[in-house]
Amino acid sequence: MGEVGGLLLVGGHMAVRFFCPLCFGFCFWPLPGISQGGHIQVGVNYGILGNNLPQPSKSVELIRSLKAQQVKLYSPDPDILKALNGTKLRTSIMVPNQLISNISSSQELANEWIRTNFVPYYPDTLITCVLVGNEILTPTDDAGKKIWYDLVPAMRKIKYALKVNNITKVKVGTPLAMDVLESSFPPSNGTFRSDIASPVVRPLLQFLHKTKSFFFIDCYPYFAWAGNYQSIDLNYTLFVGSATYTDPVTGLTYTNLLDQMLDSLVFAMKRLGFPDIRIFISETGWPNGGDVDEIGANVYNAATYNRNLVAKLTANPVKGTPARPGVMLPTFIFSLFNENQKPGPGTERHWGLFYPNGSDVYPVHLSGKTPLPSYPALPLPDNNKPHIGKVWCVVATGANVTDLGPAVTYACNQGNHTCKAIKPGGKCYEPNTTTSHASYAFSLYWAQFRGIGGTCNFNGLAEETTKDPSYGFCRYPAVTFT
Repeated sequence: MGEVGGLLLVGGHMAVRFFCPLCFGFCFWPLPGISQGGHIQVGVNYGILGNNLPQPSKSVELIRSLKAQQVKLYSPDPDILKALNGTKLRTSIMVPNQLISNISSSQELANEWIRTNFVPYYPDTLITCVLVGNEILTPTDDAGKKIWYDLVPAMRKIKYALKVNNITKVKVGTPLAMDVLESSFPPSNGTFRSDIASPVVRPLLQFLHKTKSFFFIDCYPYFAWAGNYQSIDLNYTLFVGSATYTDPVTGLTYTNLLDQMLDSLVFAMKRLGFPDIRIFISETGWPNGGDVDEIGANVYNAATYNRNLVAKLTANPVKGTPARPGVMLPTFIFSLFNENQKPGPGTERHWGLFYPNGSDVYPVHLSGKTPLPSYPALPLPDNNKPHIGKVWCVVATGANVTDLGPAVTYACNQGNHTCKAIKPGGKCYEPNTTTSHASYAFSLYWAQFRGIGGTCNFNGLAEETTKDPSYGFCRYPAVTFT
């Protein structure tokens, strides 16, 4: 989903924009994401948008098996916070987007949120950072923009609420997407969007500078490459190969796309007068699967990206980026599990390091102490080029048949005569089974509405297939990729 000069990236996952016409905390003392021995602490994002995920106690065991040292939660879930008790895993919790505006105008509400969601667990659960909202500066309609201006006031009130509870060593931040930039190429031209630079970002940077906090950024090279695979070198995106890019203004040479993206943020902050605010990668990763048309989403690429990322982040001496050599980059990898209830394209449900049953999608250790050659061989990728041909939308393997009825009703109520073929006497009525009728309805719905945003998902009940489900005189509609 991109355009040369303005790649529309879909991150973790909201739309984020990264401009590349080229090509191709730990929030605790003494430094975020850094152990007291001075080593980078790579962590993992723990999302819970799935109906088949392990209990928190088991999930925490899996986090520890990764040799992760920190974890980020998308809500202050009491069961998860209790499961983290005594583990010494540095934990970040999040204030939901929908509370930001109310908190921004009420210190008492901020105090109550901290009393309820932080104080009962701390310090036995080592909460080191409170994140206010998630990617809220993504472009939206006028009604949705009010929250932009409420962000920094809400962050100030949360910080003060921590202070009144005598909690002074916990940082406050907010994860943002790369769409906060209106220009990021070359990196030296990094510039914040004009609609937020002065009224929102400048006060945010002032707050982060004053409180010695971090600019949390969700950064996904995968989407930049997938949107421009013909001009971006895949190996450059996966930290392998010999491709480089030299910024014509600074002369800095880049060996991977992540550094290029991060440095565009460095220069954007510098342009507003804040050259020294540290960066914390709040989300990055690579999808291990996806829809048929989602190029490069496979286990091989995901493992290669994340393993090489960990090696880069934990290198000794510290690598940093070309604009900030030797500066540590604390990072949360997205995500712990494949989450089957995330909406959107198939990649949204395939970012996990683990399957919901607790088996690993591919082995990876976040300590950086496992030599890359010691990992087992990976299945070779078969979708690093776009799929060409027909694709159908059918009932997903393992879908609960009792849940199909409402989905079929929805599909059949869209468009004109969508389900005529599966009515009595129709060419696809037999076999008269819920699964057969649902697959036809899903395929026809997707064929009709994909062009305007329709997806083959139906709350996890559907999946794409390249195997034609047609039979006899019953022909299933398909989407054709060319």
